[in-house]
Amino acid sequence: MTRLANPALLFLLLLVPFYVFVELRYRRGRRPAVRFPDVAVAKEVSGKLVHWKRHLRMVMRALVLVLLVFALARPQAGSGTESVLSEGIDIVLAIDVSGSMRAEDFKPKNRLAVAKEVVADFIMGRTSDRIGMVVFAADSFTQCPLTLDYNVLLELLDSVEIGMIDESRTAIGMAVATAANRLRESDAESRVVILLTDGRSNAGEIDPITAAQAAAALGIRIYTIGAGTPEGGLVPVDDPIRGRRYLRVENDIDEEMLQEIASLTGGRYFRATSEGMLATIYERIGELEKTKIEVKHFTTYEELAPRLMLMAMVLLLLELLAGATISRGLP
Repeated sequence: MTRLANPALLFLLLLVPFYVFVELRYRRGRRPAVRFPDVAVAKEVSGKLVHWKRHLRMVMRALVLVLLVFALARPQAGSGTESVLSEGIDIVLAIDVSGSMRAEDFKPKNRLAVAKEVVADFIMGRTSDRIGMVVFAADSFTQCPLTLDYNVLLELLDSVEIGMIDESRTAIGMAVATAANRLRESDAESRVVILLTDGRSNAGEIDPITAAQAAAALGIRIYTIGAGTPEGGLVPVDDPIRGRRYLRVENDIDEEMLQEIASLTGGRYFRATSEGMLATIYERIGELEKTKIEVKHFTTYEELAPRLMLMAMVLLLLELLAGATISRGLP
């Protein structure tokens, strides 16, 4: 990007045609310095002068004037830069890994497999947010602390599986408490927990509502998601004698409790009965929790006038040299 700092000075370019006019009139009206009784010799000499040589010095002086005028107008070349200021959000993803997450009502995959794919897409859709992950079943623990290294987070997400904790029960209160503890010392503008479960709390030392009240006191917002179809789903069971068979698991989501957790903390409760709905829910939460990004533009300008002045000086020296050589004429 280029600009002129003093564009009004371009009016001085009018001096260039004025100079050319004066120069041509001066040459035409100039009295001869030498008189010849016979002009045959003068014609022979002038015929040897190429037409452009007679006007070379005038053209070079005109170009010097043009360069000087543009130098006075101060041309500048600008290079733009951006400074991005963002207010990041700290997010903890709490994922249920109890045995009921094996239910295959999100066909053709089970609930956990679908949840991992959707959560991975959610992670990749963020830019400057710190994200952590908590997994829970009969107990809960931090699978990944808050981090900006999404590649590491995705690797740890990929390793999440049913059976890494006692899968026979679900400790939702412990999950809320563990996630809130990860956000307790965060100084982010917004602190969020996204809790995904397909059951009701039947384990843990902390009641889910008590844990939610503590999170609310810390200014932490919790979005809760209940996953599973109303009719429940089939869970594969490997029998050493009969082989693999499927048992139906009834839907046992405590929606009232999940709604209360969300309400106490200023969040929202969502119900996902299919893979598409689950993906839409995470997209919706992503829109509700957008990172504020402020972009400031800076432009640095480089002065080009010194270059034009140098070119003018070189051209002026060439004009003087031409006057002493190829454009030299009779007095």
